[in-house]
Amino acid sequence: MNDLNPLNNLFPKPREEIINMQSYSAPLENRRNLLRLDFNENTLGPSPRVFEALKAIKLDEISIYPEYNLLKKFLCDRYLDSRKFNKDEIGIFNGADGAINAIFNCFGEKNQIFLSTNPTFGYYSPCSAMRGMKKITCSYIGKNFIFPIEDFKEKIIKYTPKLVFICNPNNPTGTVLSAKEIINLSNLNLDSLIVVDELYEKFYGDSLLESIDFEKNKNIIIIQSLSKTAGLAGLRIGFIFGNKRLIHYINKVTGPYDVNSFAITAALAALSDKSYLDKYVLEVKKAREWIFNKFKSTKIRNHFSGGNYFLIWPNKKPQILIKEMREKGILIRSMENKKDIEDSIRVSIGNKEQMRFFWNNYKQLDLVN
Repeated sequence: MNDLNPLNNLFPKPREEIINMQSYSAPLENRRNLLRLDFNENTLGPSPRVFEALKAIKLDEISIYPEYNLLKKFLCDRYLDSRKFNKDEIGIFNGADGAINAIFNCFGEKNQIFLSTNPTFGYYSPCSAMRGMKKITCSYIGKNFIFPIEDFKEKIIKYTPKLVFICNPNNPTGTVLSAKEIINLSNLNLDSLIVVDELYEKFYGDSLLESIDFEKNKNIIIIQSLSKTAGLAGLRIGFIFGNKRLIHYINKVTGPYDVNSFAITAALAALSDKSYLDKYVLEVKKAREWIFNKFKSTKIRNHFSGGNYFLIWPNKKPQILIKEMREKGILIRSMENKKDIEDSIRVSIGNKEQMRFFWNNYKQLDLVN
């Protein structure tokens, strides 16, 4: 049934794809002053340098359109210790979501194939649907959610998808695919654009960005952001890296000033404090090992892998446990709409003190004596 029938005479009808698509929505309200273990954010906040840099912004700077060259130069020369980039290999976006949307806006075509895994990050699907693409997916294998590499290869060869998205590590399963395997996949069909979403790679390693040659591997784009490690989720800033011709085309479908000046200033300050970023990532890794060992001593099904999050299948119904944990001041997230993990809960990982607070409350609410 057309959901606009009662309103047909009130305004122009949207495209059919928009009417029929299922939108991506995240319950992000009323989360302040709680321990946020529901959206994989940095749980401690950004480097103090970020706050100082934002406070130093002058009034007349706010009235000027943002400039990007200083950040681009930093990304070229200092983003990675192991390599440098050409400025034309980099795109700056209003968060990773803005980058994802722009990629679909540039390459997504009606009736073309979009390939990804399932479950994975929920924003890919509506982006493909609003362009009228046909989505096909591959399921992860077994209780450890192994990447379905053979199925993926077969579908790339058989369907020659226009867009292929690999979340690596995958959200929410944490599944990791090696950089070598991704290169091998990209060579199966050079007309398929392979998009590697690396938002969580700092918590695992083996980033493809460290070694890829974009002149040699022209059909790969890599997405990273400053939300998960640097604590800039509220300012929305992300990057794409790829062959300069790809970046050129993607830039054509973005606004000239999509990223605001505050985000640029904060990004430069955050990236300049590498020791803070490294320390936070190390704290999360230590906390991940600590909480993993706690769950090893229980009969609760759990799954830990590459990201700053893990899955549990609680004794209680997920919605009941989520409600009770919120009453204790802790936010965790149901996976009820995710294929193969519908009865699970995803828990983000903070530092050891935060995970101890989580554990002490969780074991009282869900563990059977």
